[in-house]
Amino acid sequence: MLFSSSNPTRTAAGAGATLAIAIAALFALAGPAATESAGHAEAPAHEAAAPEPAPVRQIFESPKTGTEIERFCSNIADAARDRRYVLQTKELLALQQEVDKRIKVLEEKRAEYEDWLKRREEFLAQAEDGVVKIYGGMRPDAAAERLAELDATLAAGILMKLDARKAGVILNEMERKAAAMLTGVMASAARRNDPT
Repeated sequence: MLFSSSNPTRTAAGAGATLAIAIAALFALAGPAATESAGHAEAPAHEAAAPEPAPVRQIFESPKTGTEIERFCSNIADAARDRRYVLQTKELLALQQEVDKRIKVLEEKRAEYEDWLKRREEFLAQAEDGVVKIYGGMRPDAAAERLAELDATLAAGILMKLDARKAGVILNEMERKAAAMLTGVMASAARRNDPT
């Protein structure tokens, strides 16, 4: 319903307008039928004296109704605009928070990658060329024994800088578990992609 039932004046006005429209529609429909029957038989005297119904157009052009609607629309225009701005602001803030979260995740990944790269560079720098030459000149069984006693990252760094054939012979002389661990460290250090 267009008007609230809490205001009896508006309800009565709305009902009156609906009743007037219905009566006008009945007169409009009865008008052509009355003119057709007038040609066949004469109409009674009381029907001939009835005034013509008002055109439907006059009922719809009530100045009171038009001004009420215009006033209602103009009264709520500012509130509707303000509400729309509030909703848009909320949406923009939610999007900004989502972008900030993603930037934070990307910054964490970047820092993690830089840390991994720094550790890799340090790992490779641990095996100095002089130490590599010393282990390269040793017998494979003696080198395997000494490398098994060293820190895994240092031993892997030395093996990576040795000639591949010499490193393979040294790994062959080591115990299986120690060789597997050093091979794992070397593989992760040689990997180009981020291991995380």
